[in-house]
Amino acid sequence: MKPHDQFAKNYLEQLLSPLGIVEISKEVSDETRQIDLFFSPNPEPNPNYLGLLGRIVLNTVLIEPYRNPPNRSEIRNCLAKLLTI
Repeated sequence: MKPHDQFAKNYLEQLLSPLGIVEISKEVSDETRQIDLFFSPNPEPNPNYLGLLGRIVLNTVLIEPYRNPPNRSEIRNCLAKLLTI
């Protein structure tokens, strides 16, 4: 695992843990793929806790942090993971 990838996962896990359940490297069932971060919010969310990120995680989300802008293939891969869940 790349250092940036591990840092981003750990950082987001620490930020989001007070708001709900965070799963790092969640496996996707269709083939051998993993979601970097799968987040399920607590029943009583606090959207003001983390500003924009807090509003993004009001619902269950998949987060794939990238160091650089993702290319088309990486975007398609993320969409495939989203549609598999």
